Amino acid sequence: MDVKLHLSEQQMIRKKAAVLLTLLIPYLSIAQDISYAKEVVKKLSSKEFYGRGYVSNGDKIAVNYISDEFEKIGLKSFKKNYYQKFTTAVNTFPSSMDLFLNGSKKIAGVDYLIDAGSPSLKGDFSTVILTAEEMFDQQVLSNKLRSAAGQFLVIPAFNAKDFSKEQQKQITDVLNFIKYHPDNPSGGSIILTENKLTWGGSTVLYAKPSFTVIVDSTAQPIEKVRLNVQNKFYEQYKSQNILGFVEGENKDSLIVLIAHYDHLGMMGSDAIFPGANDNASGIAMLLNLAKYYKSNKPKYNIAFIAFGGEELGLLGAKYFVDNPLFELSKIKFLVNFDISGTGDDGIQVVNGKVYKDKFDRLVEINSTLDLLPQVKIRGEACNSDHCMFHRKKVPCFFIYTLGGIQAYHDVYDRSETLPLTEFEDYFKLMTAFINEL
Repeated sequence: MDVKLHLSEQQMIRKKAAVLLTLLIPYLSIAQDISYAKEVVKKLSSKEFYGRGYVSNGDKIAVNYISDEFEKIGLKSFKKNYYQKFTTAVNTFPSSMDLFLNGSKKIAGVDYLIDAGSPSLKGDFSTVILTAEEMFDQQVLSNKLRSAAGQFLVIPAFNAKDFSKEQQKQITDVLNFIKYHPDNPSGGSIILTENKLTWGGSTVLYAKPSFTVIVDSTAQPIEKVRLNVQNKFYEQYKSQNILGFVEGENKDSLIVLIAHYDHLGMMGSDAIFPGANDNASGIAMLLNLAKYYKSNKPKYNIAFIAFGGEELGLLGAKYFVDNPLFELSKIKFLVNFDISGTGDDGIQVVNGKVYKDKFDRLVEINSTLDLLPQVKIRGEACNSDHCMFHRKKVPCFFIYTLGGIQAYHDVYDRSETLPLTEFEDYFKLMTAFINEL
């Protein structure tokens, strides 16, 4: 009895060791190049890329760089080159961006953000204060809006938690009217906040400019506004996706690995949104995986796609699924890498609850190899490029790292402060997972 048990335990140990060795082999033969990852992140988030947006052709500079890297790695193209072109409307701020409150100059990206859909405006304006509480009284609200004709509305900071859900919705509706509706009689608006500044992009041009400004507790109430803002709106801006592939042993199916390269660009001539974590880090992961699979022939063909227009509404991915360069039905699995630069608290897996068997295997691999602190599950979320594929019934994960620096959609998301804490272990986990698909 004891002898049989002893033999059974030895067999189990040998079996586990064999499984572990099988998992380790795929990436023991080639080291993940962390220096290359750092180089990619530093390059893509440098000033010469203008935030990879639509000022000074920042997005085009980025795709040319990625295309060159694809060529150096030796990826094959699906057509005569790696480019898939599409067009989009986009609003930009290529030059003047000046805001003075009570004569004090504010710094773009640090003290304030302009709403991404704002038009040009220059001049001096007086102000009308509109509090959150005043938004609940229709008569008071109407009077304040009328009195603000040609002036700037200023909304003092408020804590949403102080109001009911119904009141919060009413506040949101009023703010949306003030910022976006052409019938708003004011010259523009300033919304004061104590929260972190987080910018975005816009494919729409609105009638009035709007600013979100960090509260200065020592400042007097805002009575005077001076600004000089110049926008440039493109109805048909030419953008592009970049894609290539490596051949595998089985050419009937595809593994697809994706990451978006675009970011928010610039707010005026001085404020750059570098986008180191979002998403130069994801491109670094994509290129590292391309290098790995070019040197280690995969089981299936693997496509590598760097999408444009993600920050404008997943536009590059939507264009691709509507105009695919290969049959979407051939995709065995897709992984989207976005925000890959930390990992102190592990990774989050969107669609983990949808493809639970794949998620469980990812967790098992991570546990066996003792890589990341945790692999956290999440359900569906249309918050990155994978969503366009998910809607077409393509099995996919969207994975992003957790913990570490909190810089996101701001001027502080820089390469010099991005630690790439768990990048190497994340890479190891993904190669082991992909090799089992």
